[in-house]
Amino acid sequence: MQRYADCPQVLRNFLAYHETIKNQSPKTISEYYLDLRMFLRFIKLMRSDMPIRTRLDVIPIADIDLDFIAKITTTEVFDFLSYLANDRTDNPDDRNPDYGISATSRARKLSAIKSFFKYLTVRTKQLTENPVAELEYPKLRKSLPKYLTYEQSAALLKAVSGPNQKRDYAILMLFLNCGIRRSELVGLNLTDVYEDRIRVVGKGNKERFVYFGEACRKAIEAYLPERNKKFLTDNRALFGSRDGNRISVTAVHRLVKKHLLAAGLDASQLSAHKLRHTAATMMLSGGVDVKTVQEVLGHENLNTTQIYTHIENTELKIAAEANPLSKLDFSE
Repeated sequence: MQRYADCPQVLRNFLAYHETIKNQSPKTISEYYLDLRMFLRFIKLMRSDMPIRTRLDVIPIADIDLDFIAKITTTEVFDFLSYLANDRTDNPDDRNPDYGISATSRARKLSAIKSFFKYLTVRTKQLTENPVAELEYPKLRKSLPKYLTYEQSAALLKAVSGPNQKRDYAILMLFLNCGIRRSELVGLNLTDVYEDRIRVVGKGNKERFVYFGEACRKAIEAYLPERNKKFLTDNRALFGSRDGNRISVTAVHRLVKKHLLAAGLDASQLSAHKLRHTAATMMLSGGVDVKTVQEVLGHENLNTTQIYTHIENTELKIAAEANPLSKLDFSE
């Protein structure tokens, strides 16, 4: 927790709780830290005599105590959300900065605030009043995740070429067959590969086994002899890079974009994460129940997986309307 030394003790305790007890990822802890630091800086600014245009990043919060937090009201939280929607800018030094952040970003920050006050009122009982308990999240625009069709997936795999052809082909096959995350793929070790499945370490260090089919097995088997000839700085890694290190998330992002372009697909709209969406959609299209897909993808909440059922329902509707018989009407 030394890296959060600029925070008050109560916030460091909250972060430590999520790191050690809840076992959440370093990325999640960092997001909590940044969101709550901004929130507390804003509250301190609003309560102080500092000029209203004072930049939040210069406001110290290490002196904030539990009494300060106990006095935070719902109105102050609304003021913070209004600031985010109308006045917040990530580039204040630009000549014409963009003001206001998206509803998704505001919802994430509110989620951090809600988690913080739940920790103080329910988990540790340091406070009795929760000013955000009934606060609703900003309304989000719902959009279906983009994914590749069967034909586009085939075109992508056919387009793979170059000096790392076998490695890249195996990576794409794992994405399209197993629906794993980029971070999960990067973390794969040689010992995580079995004859018909891989062992994946997902969010919160939760382990799961994901099975793959014959084509994916062949892709991995074709790559392994090439991999075994290389010595990496972390020689446990399943996939390595040109510089002899474990392949990075950034490198995976680039190679996916490269092969999408080679396949003639819109790389600006598609990514490695969209290949995960593709795997989920294809599983549901093939008749796999949503609960099983949830386990494959490693979703903690079934609601996260159910968005793919909307994709499937949309495709079924299009298929029904494409049937020439759907236009026949002799009812009158």
